[in-house]
Amino acid sequence: MSKPEKKKVTRASLKSAFQEFVWPRRRLISLGLFLILLNRLSGLVLPASTQPLIDDVIPSADLSRMFLLLGGVMVAVIIQSATSYALTMLMSVEAQHLIATLRADVQKHVLQLPVRVFDNTKSGELVSRIMDDVEGVRNLVGTGLVQLVGGPVTAIVAIVLLVRVSLVMTLLALVPLAAFAFVSTRAFQKLRPAFRDRGAIRAEVIGRLTESLGGIRVIKGFHAVDKESEIFYAGVIRIFENVKTTLKTSSLVTSLGALFVGLAGVLVMGYGGYLVIQDQLTVGELFMFTILLGFLVAPVVQMANIGTQMTEAFAGLDRTAELLAWPREDDDPRRTIEMPAINGHVEFEDVHFRYDEDKPVLKNISFKATPGTVIALVGSSGSGKSTLAGLAATFLEPDEGRVLVDGIDLRDVKLSTYRDQLGLVLQDDFLFDGTIRENLLFARPDASEHDVREAAEQAYVSEFTDRFPEGLDTIIGERGVKLSGGQRQRVTIARAILANPNILLLDEATSSLDTESETLIQKSLNQLLRGRTTFVIAHRLSTIQRADMILVIEDGEIVERGKHDELIAREGRYHQLYTVQARI
Repeated sequence: MSKPEKKKVTRASLKSAFQEFVWPRRRLISLGLFLILLNRLSGLVLPASTQPLIDDVIPSADLSRMFLLLGGVMVAVIIQSATSYALTMLMSVEAQHLIATLRADVQKHVLQLPVRVFDNTKSGELVSRIMDDVEGVRNLVGTGLVQLVGGPVTAIVAIVLLVRVSLVMTLLALVPLAAFAFVSTRAFQKLRPAFRDRGAIRAEVIGRLTESLGGIRVIKGFHAVDKESEIFYAGVIRIFENVKTTLKTSSLVTSLGALFVGLAGVLVMGYGGYLVIQDQLTVGELFMFTILLGFLVAPVVQMANIGTQMTEAFAGLDRTAELLAWPREDDDPRRTIEMPAINGHVEFEDVHFRYDEDKPVLKNISFKATPGTVIALVGSSGSGKSTLAGLAATFLEPDEGRVLVDGIDLRDVKLSTYRDQLGLVLQDDFLFDGTIRENLLFARPDASEHDVREAAEQAYVSEFTDRFPEGLDTIIGERGVKLSGGQRQRVTIARAILANPNILLLDEATSSLDTESETLIQKSLNQLLRGRTTFVIAHRLSTIQRADMILVIEDGEIVERGKHDELIAREGRYHQLYTVQARI
């Protein structure tokens, strides 16, 4: 899947972010703005009180007025502290709730993407995009947003007070600060692409890390620890180089900020000292002006920091919006039909499929399966058997031709209404971390205890769980690592039995079973297959020799079809597979 071009901070993106995240929380944000204004105005009481304290109260030794002044300052300090706490509790908590909600929305969207997306994208990369890219949204509705508004308000009030003291000193201070604001704006334009690239690099590195942790046995078995370490090191160095680039830009902004702020201070001190010497300014006014200048500078510097955070937030939201724009399986406008109860008549009409444009996987696939029949797919590795099963499961769509179930084209069907009636036993016998019972109930969460135990009995899961102290409540670890291959396979078959599907797909369903386990499973499969249209992919002859129709697939085409005895008598490709291999 090609990646969209990187976006800039445009009015459109700012508008969409405002409409999606800010406007629905306008009441909360309005309260936050009120609190930040109250917080900043109360913070100005202390510097504003210094001039009357130094010029009037202290020289006149007026203790009553001093206590009154100190009382007012104390009230302002209490208001400032209370509003600061309230802001954190209101805005930061809501921001974290938004992050959680957005993560859930993105995860749900990702799960609804076509299987081809997962074939072409590392799972760790998708995990990173779900968990990391939405983090910056906290700055859109959290304290960052109200501080971005509160900062200018504080600066404006400070400027008004500064002008009342001295217009010339105020202008001397504003010139370097304006230069700093210009430099910061230019820097933010360069930072956003870097933050976008960082998200992409992190996703790629996390994807590889997830793969290596999942394949730790292969890595250790092939003595590839050093090789994986080199690959990971190269990835984290790429992250480091990106971070170094953003740090250079951010630190440059910070350093220039210190320079311009220092320059403003030097100009104010020099000119202000001159005015005091000339008796055109009192010491109290100079002292108040200097402190108020800090209240002007602090918001400017703070806005620069918040600007960096906002830039990072928009970069993450760009990637999130890009991911949410990927079309889901059911987004196809053709998918309007709700699948009725399936009888099980399946037909492939001249189906062609390719993963890459110039590499056809299936060609001219045509056959019919009547309800309740077992269709076995055999052929050498890479011949297209699993792809054919994937088309029947709607994990894939044909590039040409049609796949029909009860006469309905699967491309027109709402997938959830079809997959509710579909059962799967896949080659990788995937199980979730948790108990055996939880893995069985994954197929049918509302199943009764009787149905769960019956499915376990039919798949001979009880044969080994009865020996476990916790029985069906035994924790099996990630991907069922605490069970043997045969035990995992039996659990997946029990899960399919519990699902009670109308169409069943068995992809190498007995591949992990020893001879004894296979004998047990064959008994349960006979019952599972009864009355269901079933597609079986297997190498073992015992699994398929009783199939109603065997399709021999080579190089993406059906080269032979028929029952076991018929195909053996023809002495063609099936006979060759049968005689050469110990397992089919």
